[in-house]
Amino acid sequence: MLQISPVNVDEALVAAAQGGSAEAFSRLVERHQQPLRAFLRRTCGDWAQADDLAQETFLAAWSRIGRLKTGASVRAWLCGIGYHKHLTALRSATRERARGEVYEADRDEVVDAAPEDKIVLELAMASLPPDQRACVALCLAGDFSHAEAAEALDMPLGTVKSHVTRGRARLLQALE
Repeated sequence: MLQISPVNVDEALVAAAQGGSAEAFSRLVERHQQPLRAFLRRTCGDWAQADDLAQETFLAAWSRIGRLKTGASVRAWLCGIGYHKHLTALRSATRERARGEVYEADRDEVVDAAPEDKIVLELAMASLPPDQRACVALCLAGDFSHAEAAEALDMPLGTVKSHVTRGRARLLQALE
């Protein structure tokens, strides 16, 4: 009786998947998802992230199946893709942490105003014309540059600058 080795099964499934068979690729996923997930869980130490990385790995593998050489180990190929996905996720998390630290370091300390000052400020804001109020809200409260506010509000830059200057003056007058 002829026995088919797992390698021969993988080779047949790879050939069929390279020919466009989604069913053959699905069978490859079934055969290799548990070992891949186990590898990624050990590598990244986070089960949920490992499962996400495995999904990303299979998506990438489907689009790259044509590049897999005949006779190559499917499991090793998938683990390689998964490992690179893991490294990319690590770099991304590191960049995100660095951005967060820079943001926190750059934030000015916010001084909380007294409730009566907040009410006066809200009334003063409400008294501003709508365009002026929008410019003040973006530039003074929203940390937009004048150019960013001009783009967001579809106004000329000079108009935004004028609205911010006049609005600031009216707000300071109301708070005195």
